Amino acid sequence: MTLQAQRSTRQLAAEPPTPSSVQADLNAENICSVLQVLGAKWSFLVIAELTKGPKRFNQLHRDLEIVKTQSLTDCLRHLEKSGIVRREVFPTVPVTVEYSLTEKGFDFRTSLKEMESWAARWNKGTGNQSQYD
Repeated sequence: MTLQAQRSTRQLAAEPPTPSSVQADLNAENICSVLQVLGAKWSFLVIAELTKGPKRFNQLHRDLEIVKTQSLTDCLRHLEKSGIVRREVFPTVPVTVEYSLTEKGFDFRTSLKEMESWAARWNKGTGNQSQYD
């Protein structure tokens, strides 16, 4: 291998991917469609909580105490409409409603794990975002 070829190979290995090379690997339409479904403010937290198992509304609300009641209701409706969450009504007095993940929703668990790994890797030692502001 020539000296020029070695330098070129080292440069390619050291350079971050360009936007055009990343864009070739990623389908923007697919990513946008996922973000439309999961883009609601609390969707990720709701999905993460439901990966632990089915929950009734009040239990889910207690577990996600940061989320206001109306926001949780809206989020669950959105996720149900998108086929991520299943809403099951039991004919009791009073009516019991239980939320769980569909197969489509449960399949998202892998992506949540990857996001968690990414956050853990890049949040180490930063403590906050101020160095990037």
